[in-house]
Amino acid sequence: MGLDYSQAGVNIKLGDDASKILYNAAKKTFENRKDNIGEIIVPFDDFSGVRAVHIGGLPEESFMCTSFDGVGTKVEIAQRMNKHDTIAFDLFAMVCDDAIVRGAEPVLVGSVLDVNSLGSDKNSNLPQLKELAFGYIAAAKAANVAVVNGELAELGNAVGGFGNFKYNWCASVTWFANKNKLFTGKEIKVNDSIVVLEEKGFRSNGLSLVRKTFEMKHGDNWHNAEFNGEKLGSLVLVPSTIYSKAVVHMHGGFKTPGCCEIHGVAHITGGGLPGKLGRVLKPNKLGAELNDLFEPGKAMQYCQELGKIDDKEAYKTWNMGQGLAIITPEPDKVIEEAKKFGINAKIAGKIIQEHKINIKSKGVFNRDQELVFDIE
Repeated sequence: MGLDYSQAGVNIKLGDDASKILYNAAKKTFENRKDNIGEIIVPFDDFSGVRAVHIGGLPEESFMCTSFDGVGTKVEIAQRMNKHDTIAFDLFAMVCDDAIVRGAEPVLVGSVLDVNSLGSDKNSNLPQLKELAFGYIAAAKAANVAVVNGELAELGNAVGGFGNFKYNWCASVTWFANKNKLFTGKEIKVNDSIVVLEEKGFRSNGLSLVRKTFEMKHGDNWHNAEFNGEKLGSLVLVPSTIYSKAVVHMHGGFKTPGCCEIHGVAHITGGGLPGKLGRVLKPNKLGAELNDLFEPGKAMQYCQELGKIDDKEAYKTWNMGQGLAIITPEPDKVIEEAKKFGINAKIAGKIIQEHKINIKSKGVFNRDQELVFDIE
């Protein structure tokens, strides 16, 4: 008897079961957009059926765009801990929180999940997939988006990682905006306040440096090492805060008015606070003075100390305690509205004329000293 597809590493029945798990999870997210832009229309209710969005009658100055991102190597932390129900928060934060930087409302998300294998009939990886789907539903609700489609593929050894269930997860977001509400950078003024929103975890950036640092100290199984009574892997896996729902509420969505005047938003991902804040300050050639930032998480400080990573490098690599910065002339309003969404926020500083970013460090090695970053 010749080879069949399952002997090549692809189980068609498990693949169908996995697709149904993800589709049923996606269906639960459709209600997030009910009676709003992006409401999902399902003419035929089956997992391969048509799913569409009615966009007739949009105002003349309506904009739409699609952008893409992924979780990066944070998926390997989930694999190490065999805990997969929070990684969707990292995925949705990466794409949805990028949309609000433009002054847009994230609406629809699609994803591509590449796995090494779904396993066999007797020993399948469907329980782990169900954890991913559970997180899918919760993260979509937190971001107030609908999951309109997704792809799943078994790619064998082309997908690396840790343990038996290895995967990589990427997503796209479709956002809508009104032209007159988009942020250009020109709205930012000297003496505008900078409000930072707290982030307790690493988000999805700088994880390669984290993994290398902890592996050098604690070996291949560093994730099981204890720190402050918890496993290091659990601390690194802390899910990203999704800020988009709160910021859309403040700034106003595609169809809804806002309650706060906002001049700019920086999502603190790769490049850290200097890189991302610097990007929104370029159009007006302004700068920032930040003298009251949130503390970086304890695991972040521990990683910095172990790797002897200087404070400037740390601020360019990680969020260092703040996942988002909002530039506003109404900081008290922004802080109050953030609290309604369970997000801690505070005034960290202000916009200055000089085209540099000055940070009063909360890092390990130069605490309370001023770090100066050129805006590149």
